Order: sequence, then C-alpha cells, then structure tokens
Amino acid sequence: MEEIKEILKTYNRQREALLPCLHAVQKKYGRLTEEMALFLAKELDLPPTEVYSVVSFYSMFGFKKKAKYVIGLCMSLPCYLKGSKKILDALKKELNITAGKVSPDKKFAIEKISCLGCCDKAPVMVVNETRYENLTPRKAREIIRSYKEK
Repeated sequence: MEEIKEILKTYNRQREALLPCLHAVQKKYGRLTEEMALFLAKELDLPPTEVYSVVSFYSMFGFKKKAKYVIGLCMSLPCYLKGSKKILDALKKELNITAGKVSPDKKFAIEKISCLGCCDKAPVMVVNETRYENLTPRKAREIIRSYKEK
C-alpha cells in the first residue's frame, strides 16, 4: 500500500480526490481490489460504501482485471448516426468478441460508452487513453491491428 500512499500524497488526501485516485490506482495495478478500496476509504476519510458505490457505478472501474487494451466505442446519437454500429460490428469481427467481453488472451475488451464529448469528430473510440476520431470500419480495424502487433 506504500505506492497507493504516494498516489494519495499527489492529491493531498482530500476526499474530492477519490475519482482521480481510483483512476491512478487502477492504471498502476490494472484493476482495483477490495483491499485497495478499503485502504482508499480509510485514507480519504470516506465510508467504504461510498468508495464501493463509485467503483460499481462507473464502468471504467472494476474489481476484475481488465484487458491490456480496453476499447471504448462511443454509442451516443451523433456517433451512432455517423456509423458507430458499423464500427462495433467491425471490431467484433476483428477481435471475435462481443461488447462487454474480454478476448481469451486478455489483450482486448470492447466497451460501449455513452459519450466521449467529441460529437463533431464522430464516430469516436478510445483505446485505453488514446482517442481516435472520424472513424470508418476500415480505419478502426487498422488501429486494432496495430495494437495486435504490440
């Protein structure tokens, strides 16, 4: 928990820092554990139920290990109208998994996201923290193939 203490120091152990702390811890360890959540609750002086509620509410957090590359595809109305459904179909075919699932090698996961706030550049997806805009099914497949080679 020493490394989590270092993360907490960055945010001065303020209660409002729960979300950035959860992001930082999950990024460092690839997932959250119950132990980590309880530790954060104690250090940020929050009820454990509040931390658990935040982790379970936001789809980007989880107690299960996520894939190495999490693909978030925006399915908001502007992205949908500009072809996000076709991109989703291309991703499913390229990775042979459905949305919400992790590939057998734990390398990829596809998640539908309600809005990435880039409506003028629709359709949009993110792979971990890298955003890709103005996608086509072909462009999305090429992006995923580049991650397969990593």
